Amino acid sequence: MSLPRLPTMPPPYAATPPTPARSAPSAAQPEESGTPVVRHRPTGPGLPFSTPESVPTIDPRLALALGKPLRGDSVARRTGQSIRRLTSSASQEVAEETRIGRELQQPVTTGRVIAVTSIRGGVGKTTTAALLARTFTHYRHDPVLALEADAALGTLPVRLGAESVRWSCAELAHILTPSMQLTDITGYLVPVTGGGWLLPASQGRLGAPLDIRSYRTVTLALRRYFAVTVVDCEALPGEVARTAMDTAHGRVVVAPLTAEGVGGTRIVLDWLAQLPHEALASTVVALTSGTPDLNLDLKTATAHLRETGVTIVHLPYDRHLAAGGPIRTELLGLVTRGAATRLAAEALQRAVQVR
Repeated sequence: MSLPRLPTMPPPYAATPPTPARSAPSAAQPEESGTPVVRHRPTGPGLPFSTPESVPTIDPRLALALGKPLRGDSVARRTGQSIRRLTSSASQEVAEETRIGRELQQPVTTGRVIAVTSIRGGVGKTTTAALLARTFTHYRHDPVLALEADAALGTLPVRLGAESVRWSCAELAHILTPSMQLTDITGYLVPVTGGGWLLPASQGRLGAPLDIRSYRTVTLALRRYFAVTVVDCEALPGEVARTAMDTAHGRVVVAPLTAEGVGGTRIVLDWLAQLPHEALASTVVALTSGTPDLNLDLKTATAHLRETGVTIVHLPYDRHLAAGGPIRTELLGLVTRGAATRLAAEALQRAVQVR
């Protein structure tokens, strides 16, 4: 079951519309396979990079070992959900889905940047960023970008189903010019199956971390072309993560449903309350369950974090997400799909309120 599509609405994004690629030195044209290949590389000072090679996101030897992806809900759970739907009010469910869908389609005057971070790795930060990017791409009719700002072997390309990556965030920072059109920019990005674009942080190798200057250059330039940019940040207190949380329009803090996870996230929320631009008011917490058994009472954890005034959205355990690999929306559990949609709507609602 895929996410429901709403009737087509007028394009809400007032950014530079796509135009035919020009013969400028910066233009990049995709091959028939869809892999961006740079035909003409910009020349001039400050361009130390040669055209990078395309690198697979998963070693071919491991790709052969991938099994069939699991469904998020077991057969027994799907059966129970079908029975409950027969006895519940379908009109109320449709009305709620329509309301959330319209929130996700609301116009934005300038590109909105939503930063996703956490207090440590392994809590579902990248998975949450991928879910947000896929949700925005599904509902919106304007360009959506997933930007990876964690160069330490980040897995956002894998989660979004990219087979290979080429240009990185740091490399693109040296190439961007104000005269570029959307068609020029997308030649350096990875097209995501199902829609949207991806800019990875690295080519799957250990390298220097993304620097603050490159991050600022890329995000400030690309928000001209994309209605929504979802940034998968490094974990706090990394410098780029702190910068991203300080400069983004909307913020999502991913917190594991454990005592130490909730406690550490509360410290982060108290820090956000001290930042300018009403940072805490534009923050949503994604409370994630990494196992089917709750390690901490959900109501208690939610109440503790809500004392700061933020909205909490619980992302439940999902077999499909827990298995790793590319996220296929149609295989997500019913509750997971609903939670991801609500999280995206809450994050965007706060992001559009920031001027």
